[in-house]
Amino acid sequence: MREAQARPVVNIVGERVALSPLRRDLLETYQRWFNEFQTLCTPCDMPRPVTLEEQTAQYEAIASGSATRVGFQIYERATWEPIGTCALIDIDHRNGTAEFVIIIGEPTHRGRGFGTEATRLALDYAFTALGLHNVMLKVYEFNRAGIRAYQKAGFKEIGRRRGARRFAGRRWDVIYMDCVADEFTSPVLSEIFRPDSPRPDSQ
Repeated sequence: MREAQARPVVNIVGERVALSPLRRDLLETYQRWFNEFQTLCTPCDMPRPVTLEEQTAQYEAIASGSATRVGFQIYERATWEPIGTCALIDIDHRNGTAEFVIIIGEPTHRGRGFGTEATRLALDYAFTALGLHNVMLKVYEFNRAGIRAYQKAGFKEIGRRRGARRFAGRRWDVIYMDCVADEFTSPVLSEIFRPDSPRPDSQ
């Protein structure tokens, strides 16, 4: 049984996972995740070796405070173990849109609902904190577990690019999904981002 780690700084706390800022001291962990081809064959276009320098540059791009992307570290609450990352990218504040990406890097934490909850928390941030209207993602047809997780989190299929992904000797569709604010119920942040309750006049 793994020893529980100290609670990190967190932004959004759900039932089983929490989202926090990315951490420089986890760069080697991120590099390990993004070099496991078994992990990357479902979310990425082309798995390839990632150097620590490249991983650092990607971290710096998010840590610089860009208005067009926000990245989160995903923790399992029971142990405060880092298990993955997710991000909103290509954020367009004028039109209220963004794209969502996620990776559960620790194999022992896949298929257990952590990704689904992390996705819902990220959508909560997008809609409730940022005021966005539409968040989309793309997922490959063969990633059946990912499709189910996204559907549970609130995404719906909106179209396909047929045969646009070659994998395991055949062609698969690229599926586009989105979630809109009007169809999403905030699980956490609606209790934080709300007006103060009226107070009786002091006497």
